[in-house]
Amino acid sequence: MLRFNGLFLSLSVLFLGASSSSAQQYVQGEMIIKLKGTHSASKSKQFYGKMSSKISLKASFGGLNVHHMVLKPGQDMAASINELRQDPDVEYVEPNYLLSVIAPDKSDNRIFSTEEAMATVTASSTGSYSQSYAPVKVTEGWAAATVTSSVTPIVAVVDTGVDYTHTLFTTTGAIWTNPGETGTDSQGHNKASNSIDDDGNGYVDDVRGWNFVAGTNAPMDDDEHGTHVAGIILGVSQDIFASPLTAAKIRIMPLKFLNASGSGSTSDAISAIYYAVRNGANVINNSWGGSAYSQSLHDALAYAYNNRVTIVAAAGNATSNNDTTAMYPANYPVPSLISVAATTDSDTLASFSNYGRNYVHVGAPGSGIFSSVPGNAYRYMSGTSMAAPFVAGMAAMVFREAWNLTGYQVKNVITSTVNPITSLSTAVSTGGRVNDYNAVTAAKLNASISASQPVYVASAPSGYRAPSSDASSASGCGLVSALSAGGFGVGGGASGAGGASAVVVLMLLPLAVMLYVKKAAQREAHRNSRRQHERFVMNSSISLKVGDRELQGQVKTISEGGVSFCADSMLEKGGIITMMISSPDGSEQVQVQGHVVWNEQNGAYGVKFDEAKDSVLDHIRNWSRNLAKAS
Repeated sequence: MLRFNGLFLSLSVLFLGASSSSAQQYVQGEMIIKLKGTHSASKSKQFYGKMSSKISLKASFGGLNVHHMVLKPGQDMAASINELRQDPDVEYVEPNYLLSVIAPDKSDNRIFSTEEAMATVTASSTGSYSQSYAPVKVTEGWAAATVTSSVTPIVAVVDTGVDYTHTLFTTTGAIWTNPGETGTDSQGHNKASNSIDDDGNGYVDDVRGWNFVAGTNAPMDDDEHGTHVAGIILGVSQDIFASPLTAAKIRIMPLKFLNASGSGSTSDAISAIYYAVRNGANVINNSWGGSAYSQSLHDALAYAYNNRVTIVAAAGNATSNNDTTAMYPANYPVPSLISVAATTDSDTLASFSNYGRNYVHVGAPGSGIFSSVPGNAYRYMSGTSMAAPFVAGMAAMVFREAWNLTGYQVKNVITSTVNPITSLSTAVSTGGRVNDYNAVTAAKLNASISASQPVYVASAPSGYRAPSSDASSASGCGLVSALSAGGFGVGGGASGAGGASAVVVLMLLPLAVMLYVKKAAQREAHRNSRRQHERFVMNSSISLKVGDRELQGQVKTISEGGVSFCADSMLEKGGIITMMISSPDGSEQVQVQGHVVWNEQNGAYGVKFDEAKDSVLDHIRNWSRNLAKAS
């Protein structure tokens, strides 16, 4: 439980209104497949054997039971995907979608040498945070931070690469180095260049990260984007224009999955995320995106969440509402993911920035940001690509002060310490712009808090047709229809390791009209007394008792009249459920009973409370005070 002069609750958001886009481009002949059940070498080998004439394996992610496949010559993409959807061993299959950098504004095309940059900054803003002039209290954060620490957080920059030869990074020692690939091997050879995978992580001589585009150990930036992002992250932790530069308090892990044109595949993005988690990253920055929902990418981010990583994503630069037009990964409702809009120095929402009361969490400086670019140079750029790494740098500093916290708790520290901003009140879920000093001091106060986070299942959005299912696509739950008493008919496979999703997940929504019951007067009384309650977005765990079955689920919205949630089994309409609901921070639980109801128009289930006790309603009202209203 996190406390900052009182109780602060999670501001997780409901996953709605986001479906896959048929317009999203993909790599021809490539697909991503998840097999059912937990990962097993023998099961995978058996699957490859029966499909070997049609597809070949390019990469596997054992912790996810996800595999990157390539069609053999002469195979038709659409026909192959349709065939694989019917395969009893396949949980889902999807195209290898293309993703792109969220292109920043480079209209200020001046390039500054290191000397020019130092002179410009010193002349205009000696002693202040000079990458931005927004009132985010960075210098105060530096002063409040612990001077020395045995903890050095790692931030993975999943991007176009990083110019790790830039003097900013070489002088400060900010670039992460793989301890398993440094020093000498048993033969006395330098591990960094002995052409051996010394640490057994699947990558040879990966001293400073990996280039997933070229398949080499040189994640060099051939754009400018990743190096600019890395300089912003480092700049939150120290003055990058100081003379002399001081040793870095954090480390940057360069992971290149975007090419020189700013384009990359979902499979390479997953590879980078998987690498980051397995090699100790505490924060992953994602200043890129696409319009298509990908279950495999969602699974990869859930894997990062289950390994206590904070995930930061740029909201996008299309002046668009993410609540109605999805941008991924920013729209994935992973509990440790922070979606970031861009603000100006004068604390207004930047004109180019995406926004969303449900899907975007905070604002951060993203207009006219001065940072590093390849070739020992510096320049100004604007975009949510610049806002996201500011928050990633903050997350690293929170980890530095409170190492025991999970990524989920770090997100709560950041979202609970924002400054309320009028222009953001309806643009982001917190209604505020981040404050570095507030976050650092709050982290120090919470350094001894026990690690905790809710259970999370990476379920597909409402209306999304799970590719492995033969059920017809529909609105609402998409995969389900109303069940008669006594039938459950669950389809799909079990979750894989590392928090991967189940195939069939019910997206349950509160309903305005109750299921027909025997007494019409009783039904009318319930309708009149319950339908007007405000719903609030909440992401916490729930235990369900349905007859003699015990189920686990995840709360999505809650009101005084009912609750909506995801569960891994179909429910009988009209059935009675006893629920044990956890508070958003997991510190409290209440028990309440309700009826399962069905909305034919929306194609969705919900549960209405049966005369909940006043004490239960008091708890719900208290929880709701710091939660966003559901739209």
